[in-house]
Amino acid sequence: MTSVVFMGTPAFSVPILRMVHEEGYEVLAVVTQPDRPVGRKRVLTPPPVKDEAIRLGLHVIQPEKLRDSSELDEILSLNPDIIITAAFGQILPKKLLDAPRLGCINVHASLLPKYRGGAPIHQAILDGEEKTGVTIMYMAEKLDAGDIISQREIAIEETDDTGSMFDKLSILGRDLLKDTLPLIVEGKNERLKQDETKATFAHNISREQERIDWSKDARTVFNQVRGLSPWPTAYTTFQGDNVKVWAAKMALTSTNAEPGEVIKINKDSFEVAAGDGKSIAILELQPAGKKRMTAEEYLRGTGSKLAIGDKFE
Repeated sequence: MTSVVFMGTPAFSVPILRMVHEEGYEVLAVVTQPDRPVGRKRVLTPPPVKDEAIRLGLHVIQPEKLRDSSELDEILSLNPDIIITAAFGQILPKKLLDAPRLGCINVHASLLPKYRGGAPIHQAILDGEEKTGVTIMYMAEKLDAGDIISQREIAIEETDDTGSMFDKLSILGRDLLKDTLPLIVEGKNERLKQDETKATFAHNISREQERIDWSKDARTVFNQVRGLSPWPTAYTTFQGDNVKVWAAKMALTSTNAEPGEVIKINKDSFEVAAGDGKSIAILELQPAGKKRMTAEEYLRGTGSKLAIGDKFE
């Protein structure tokens, strides 16, 4: 039986861990990030992978920082045949990368060498990509630069946002790893070096990227809204208060209005001008101090006085 140490943290990793366990690999331990405070009440909450590991009866290790830690020594002492990571959230030290006889592999949510880094799904949508995918790769000291073992692509639909693509890519990654692991164990897998000249990066989202710039074209604003939904969420300001924009769509209305101006109010949406003479329709939003709501709910309540010509900044 091939022994595994699995390393992952968010919900993306859960179906992948479950598959590894169900396929009969010996999961010696699950390594994940420590419990963190969540929400306004700062309730200490375990990561999704920890919940799943406990449900499966697996040993959990939660290092604050892996390098030079007692947890690292514990993982090394387990002597796994292979280490599998999927959105773990920490860089693995060389000592660990070199330890397993079958190596350390990663399930990465992009078609490498494109979108190396911590936010590949967000960035693909922000950039208006029509497809993305999953790469199974050997891990190296350099970020997401290891040799490619296998890849599988998937379309990004107009209706997709980061949340829906996380779900789709998690399942795609699960299925690709299920097909790939036996080849690795048998020594029959491919190993393709990445073309460094084609490498691009998807760094973690900054606060500056979250603010909508209405002077940009409508497609860019639309991609920003869906690329940051449901987290960390794009925002704009209205009458001095921040407003989160959870969902939008491209509108058909052309306009000469200033970027950010409300140009049309419908029953279930309102349209805001962008910088290219086109507009987007706001479908879901969250005014400051309020809950997330549909545009229809907003227009019946908090936004009942919204008028054509009002401006979002």
